[in-house]
Amino acid sequence: MLQVHNIEVVYDDIMLVLRGVSLSVPPGRIVALLGANGAGKSTLLRALTGLLDVHHGKITRGRVTLDGESVGQLRPAALVRRGISQVMEGRRIFGELTVEENLRLGGYTNPKQFRRRCELVFGLFPVLAQRRRETAGYLSGGEQQMLAMGRALMAEPRYLLLDEPSLGLAPRLVEEVRELIVSINRTGTGVLLVEQNATMALSIASHGYVLETGQVVLDKPAADLLADDDIREFYLGLHPAGAGGGPERRSYREVKHYRRRKRWLS
Repeated sequence: MLQVHNIEVVYDDIMLVLRGVSLSVPPGRIVALLGANGAGKSTLLRALTGLLDVHHGKITRGRVTLDGESVGQLRPAALVRRGISQVMEGRRIFGELTVEENLRLGGYTNPKQFRRRCELVFGLFPVLAQRRRETAGYLSGGEQQMLAMGRALMAEPRYLLLDEPSLGLAPRLVEEVRELIVSINRTGTGVLLVEQNATMALSIASHGYVLETGQVVLDKPAADLLADDDIREFYLGLHPAGAGGGPERRSYREVKHYRRRKRWLS
């Protein structure tokens, strides 16, 4: 199991970004992490993948563990070898390289398995097989997201961390990405899904966390979060008591000034 135990993260020895955050990703399960911009979601992923020091950050309290072993101080390459891979927000593929060259870079920790892993990735993403020799920068946004996910899968991860995989995609492509995440999870890979699209994330997750200003304020089964009135109001823009008894869409201004229950921060 991949776990975060009561961690605090500080940037530049001054800015406290995460405060006592705990989270668990069981093997073979999908866990959703929701939160607005600036809540600390990407910082939490950096803590899990050893990328904090790149941003002048560090864990000052708590632990990150994998199957009970502390891994919070390992370098990114060592964490990839232990089975933790991340797809960063914005895809960040190598646009000048071909699709196959991007995948080769993703499999650098185990080059002997490149062909086998490559065929598995092409099985999940047939469009990449058709474009394997094309320059990655010319792929569509959805295809680039597939390539970023495929590149992470080349390391044969036990846990895949996805940072806003639906960002900037058309609704049809969001649904396609959703189904791809489910397919990846069916292979036995645990998934930590960081998303602002709460409906998509909670519809496929078994458990969910809500992060606000560096703290976990809600921690429930995904189905319970999806039915929670506060989540529906803030993340889905639905008022729980609309006319006629059904949910009512509200203006952006109303949603941003919704009445948050104090129990969230108690």
